[in-house]
Amino acid sequence: MEVTNTIGRRKTSVARLFMTPGKGEIKINNRELKEYFPFEIYQTIVKQPLVLVEEDGSFDFKVNVGGGGYKGQAEAIRLAISRALVEINPEHRPALKKEGFMTRDPRMVERKKPGRRKARRAFQFSKR
Repeated sequence: MEVTNTIGRRKTSVARLFMTPGKGEIKINNRELKEYFPFEIYQTIVKQPLVLVEEDGSFDFKVNVGGGGYKGQAEAIRLAISRALVEINPEHRPALKKEGFMTRDPRMVERKKPGRRKARRAFQFSKR
């Protein structure tokens, strides 16, 4: 029984994934997918790579995810699943790459600068 270990990141979220052959069970932080992500859209984001390469139901996933919000965590898990599928079968890479699932989205919150209210927003100017 081979365990594939991959990592996915998005914004400040980090997902560590362990993939084993199984019957399609996805556990996130020891909770079921539907329990962890109650909204359908996040469940869909997580399952996108599996549906694309028609491997839905052939692997079990155990995911530890932390940091960020629901969307960032869902996209981090999607990247980790895509990387694991490519590790198992390199022929999946072109299809996953075409959909953008193999790309680590580098966009993050810009840090606050000194002398400013936010990253770029200056304090209100008073003429008098």
